[in-house]
Amino acid sequence: MTDPKPILLRPARVWTADQDAPQAGWAVLVAGKKIAAVGPAQQIGQPADCETIELPGMTLLPGLMDLHSHLLLHPYNEATSDDQILKESESARVLRAVGHARDTLMAGFTLLRDLGTEGAGFADVDIRRAIEAGRIVGPRVLAVTRAIVATHCYVPAAHKFRPDCCLHIGAEEATGADEIAKAVRHQVAHGADWIKVYADYRVGDTGAVRPTFSQDELTVLVDTTHSLGRKVAAHAAHDVGMTRAANAGVDTIEHGFGGTRATFALLAKKNIALLPTLTVVEAISEYFLGYTRGGAPSERMKEAAQGFANARAEGVTIGCGSDVGPFPHGENYRELEWMVKLGMTPVEALRAATAVNAKIIDREKELGSIKDGFLADVIAVSGDPVRDISATGNVQFVMKDGAVYRRPA
Repeated sequence: MTDPKPILLRPARVWTADQDAPQAGWAVLVAGKKIAAVGPAQQIGQPADCETIELPGMTLLPGLMDLHSHLLLHPYNEATSDDQILKESESARVLRAVGHARDTLMAGFTLLRDLGTEGAGFADVDIRRAIEAGRIVGPRVLAVTRAIVATHCYVPAAHKFRPDCCLHIGAEEATGADEIAKAVRHQVAHGADWIKVYADYRVGDTGAVRPTFSQDELTVLVDTTHSLGRKVAAHAAHDVGMTRAANAGVDTIEHGFGGTRATFALLAKKNIALLPTLTVVEAISEYFLGYTRGGAPSERMKEAAQGFANARAEGVTIGCGSDVGPFPHGENYRELEWMVKLGMTPVEALRAATAVNAKIIDREKELGSIKDGFLADVIAVSGDPVRDISATGNVQFVMKDGAVYRRPA
């Protein structure tokens, strides 16, 4: 089989992630799966026997990444999480997820970290493998499979059902060091790239958020995971849950809504990144708390905004993670808009979704920037997202691994 022709991309400007300003008049040459050259169009010239794709008025930038997603979920205003876990078959959920993966890629997100199948077993691993084999279209996927929760501390909540009801829980339950270590090994054996743990959650019939694992239990989980060459993402929205997770040595904190300045200072000291998931709070507020877009924020939105501000004030590394699934796949870009609304510059938000995320997942030497030798995951948007972050919602061109998936109409 002959190698595909090189592709010359000629946008109005290129944002490489290394520089704040996009470079007008630059071009990018792609050969195979990698970027062969990037720089002034005049310098690159017109290589022989290559395809040229003109992208007038557009900004070329690295493919975006969302490090908190749920391919196996669909919006909660269509079906609650309980209904999806208890009433929808795994096969139906996988079929729906195939569309979610495609929508994600076409929206310019070329990599996802899928943080839990929510009752659909190890289906995210199968989706990842199908994408890698070219059987379905989608982004690169990092799978965590089932996630790990403390026994009797996750959805569906037992108090909603008759006491003798046998519930299908949305994650893998464990109690004590032995069960926790076993759960980690079980998930890694089935293909988990990362391990996710719920360091806190809504407990009891009041729904109060409380820590669910002890310090020792979390330490065992992290040590076991790291010894197997994986990293840990910790769901933590309670300050004590965050502190325990940080002291255990997790690699990322998801949400962080209730974190104090002191707790975020601990995260910064330990180089633990935050994925703030601002968009899902807006969606939940819109669906269930009477919030109208553009109106006064709900109390949960205010709490999320304060946590985000505290993290920024303490210099915590902040990546882009939206918790997409409870809101529509393909609208991941709304997380960048929220980060800018709450104080980031557009450049900071763009870096969070590209170079910063690449570093969080240890792939900063091949993804997240437009550089010679990097993998050719690039997208083009109408306009200039450095001036107006909403341009990330207007994707016109998508390339992953050097293959073109979307072209301008």
